[in-house]
Amino acid sequence: MGVEGEKRLAAARAVDLVDAGMTVGLGTGSTAAHAIRLLGRRVREGLAVRGVPTSEASAALARTEGIPLAGLNEVERVHLAIDGADEVDPQKRCIKGGGGALLREKIVASAADRFVVVVDSGKTVARLGAFALPVEVVPFAREQVRRRMLALGASVDLRGGAGRPFVTDEGNSILDCSFGAIADASALAARLDAVPGIVEHGLFIDIADDVIVGRGNSARFME
Repeated sequence: MGVEGEKRLAAARAVDLVDAGMTVGLGTGSTAAHAIRLLGRRVREGLAVRGVPTSEASAALARTEGIPLAGLNEVERVHLAIDGADEVDPQKRCIKGGGGALLREKIVASAADRFVVVVDSGKTVARLGAFALPVEVVPFAREQVRRRMLALGASVDLRGGAGRPFVTDEGNSILDCSFGAIADASALAARLDAVPGIVEHGLFIDIADDVIVGRGNSARFME
């Protein structure tokens, strides 16, 4: 099946959870893009839903697919949010933010009645940390936060290219912090939450209600 096939299978299983009248959080990244395209197909077949996108890129794709959109401030409820992840452990804790949209992703996921993570089999890990943890920071505090991350034992790279830092949809920077295997993800999340200048980090702890893993020719819910 291949990685893209596994992603699409997981996304399709999640999109099957969408019912008429729902407001759906639309994630960011390659697996979420499969979900948006599949949802767009259902919309064109007559399904009445609206989406709350987590990035400008996802909003653009959803418009192309014909999905009606609303901002988070315009809705009273998000029934279901579907998004990918960079890593998922057996406790359904995730590292997210490889696509640079972790702030909006976490806001929408936390607002949703049900948050479903969709991944290919290569994203499942025994322990989080092989993937560098994205940390979104206000530019004013970027160097101070970098030093704090170094003091916590991480190696730190400012995301960007061609001599220019990556800029999030909210105008912030991202530090990719490599901690290695994270012994206590909840404790690290709490420490990062307490650092002034950090807007958000990519540790999604106790947020995912379900994880759907595409593996081979099928997609199953993580138990």
